[in-house]
Order: sequence, then structure tokens, then C-alpha cells
Amino acid sequence: GSGKSSLVHDVLYRALSERFRKNGAPEEADWGEASEARTWRSLEGAERLQDVVLVDQSPIGRTPRSNPITYIKGFDIIRELFASTVEADRRGFTAGHFSFNIPGGRCETCQGDGTVTVEMQFLADVELVCEECKGTRYKSSVLEVRYRGLNIHEVLQLTVHEARIFFGDTPRLAARLKVLEDVGLGYLRLGQSATTLSGGEAQRVKLAAHLVQASCDGTLFLFDEPTTGLHFDDIAKLLGAFDRLIAGGGSVLVIEHNLEVIRRADWIIDLGPEGGEAGGRIVAQGAPEQVARVEASHTGRFLRAALV
Repeated sequence: GSGKSSLVHDVLYRALSERFRKNGAPEEADWGEASEARTWRSLEGAERLQDVVLVDQSPIGRTPRSNPITYIKGFDIIRELFASTVEADRRGFTAGHFSFNIPGGRCETCQGDGTVTVEMQFLADVELVCEECKGTRYKSSVLEVRYRGLNIHEVLQLTVHEARIFFGDTPRLAARLKVLEDVGLGYLRLGQSATTLSGGEAQRVKLAAHLVQASCDGTLFLFDEPTTGLHFDDIAKLLGAFDRLIAGGGSVLVIEHNLEVIRRADWIIDLGPEGGEAGGRIVAQGAPEQVARVEASHTGRFLRAALV
């Protein structure tokens, strides 16, 4: 309540997004009706950046078709592997036949959803498993094609951890799956619907997608309390992921209350001293050791104990 999110979301992110759009970079945000007069006087240091990315907890997709493996660009590789099998070649199947998003191999009764919606005249609509494909999303002929013993539906039911082992001899796919494991998402199923992911899980899938990139040089990544609900071991994995972003040339700005994250920061800006009208001011800034010495900082008081 001291103004951290407002400063990062409404001022910094908005200002940088506006700058990069003017420079021809892809739009990062559409402020629409929420757009108001600028809340900043000047923007300094932006010339050192090339992009800004807000890694928030919004869904990675709003339909059941979106899932972790498509978000990290791994499903194309899987479809290519299936298309390369002898059986697929014999049937004339291409990689497109193993997609549930386009006609060809998908079940046309449910159009690749795996479910059908029954409209009820006076009650809420009912969603039922498709009787034609039994929820697999694919035509039976496509499911008869197997890669190392599994059909495409069975592969999508694998967890990230299981899939990394299964595809261990395909480095470009295994590497992407390893990144999902590295951010603590080894338990997710490859084809798990985006609509079933928590906000924290969606945020880490987005983080993994950026880690997969060869370079993030000049990119500022913004995170808003990414440790919410995480176990200590998962926080350690998250910090490791931040280190990788930085090693790849990126910068990381985190809104956080977790002391383990705060004490690992290179630079802290402590807003306060209280919430609401009594907040919004810079109480302290500097390295963790410097902030810990500021008597007026609540964060500093807890840091003193954590740094002992």
C-alpha cells in the first residue's frame, strides 16, 4: 500500500512502453480508457534499454487451447517429430495434422477442444467430454501414429519432468522443458489448459519463455511479488532464473516483500514509510547493507536481522 505497484505499473512501465513504441518497437501495452495525462516529468537512462517486459500473473491464454508447451514454442518441435515417423509419412500426415487448432488431424466434432457445450434453455450451459474423440481432441487416425510408443494425446498428458526425460535425445526440446523445470513447474502437464493455471504458475511460464530466448540484452523485466505462495525451494529456483536473465544481458526489477529476495538485490528502493497517504516516499535506497543501516526504514530493520 506504499505505492510500489503504482510506481512500477502506472509510471515506469507506461513511460518505457510509450518510449519504445515511439521508437518503432512492438507495442507492449494498450492503455485505452485508463490512459491519463503523464504522471512523470522526465525519463532518464532509457537509452540504455531496448525493451521493457511486464511479467505479471495474468493468464498465458484465455481459452483451453493455450497451454505451457505451446507458450514456450515447444509444441512445433513435438509435431515435427510425429510427422517424421514412418507411419505419418505412409499416411501423408504433416506436422499440421498433429495440431488441434487447425482442420486436418483434429476432431471436427469438437473442433479440437476435447469438449462440446450443450446449451440449456433455462439453465447454465453444460460442457461435456466429446463423444467422438473421448476428449483427446484428435481423429482416431492421428492417434494411431506413435512416436516411441506414445500417441500425440499421450505425449500432451506427460508432465514437464516426464517429457524432459522422454525427449532427452532431442536437445532443442529438452532444453525448453528444462527451463520450465528450473522455475519449479516440472509437475505441469504439457497440454494443461491455461485456464487451470494459477496466477503464479502463469507468471513462471512467462518467465520460462523469456529464459528460452538466446539473449535478453537490454531488456528490463518487471515482476510484481513473484514469490507469493512459493515454497522456499521454489524461491531459490526463481532467484536462479533471475540470475540467468541478468547473465543474458537483462535487468530485473522486482516488487517484493520476501527478505530472501530483498537481501539478494544489488540495489533496493524502499518506499514508505507507511501505506496509503502516509506512503509513497523514498525512505531508503542502496545496497542491502546500506538500507539495513537506515533507522527510518521498516525494511532496513528486518534486513539487519537477516544479514547477521
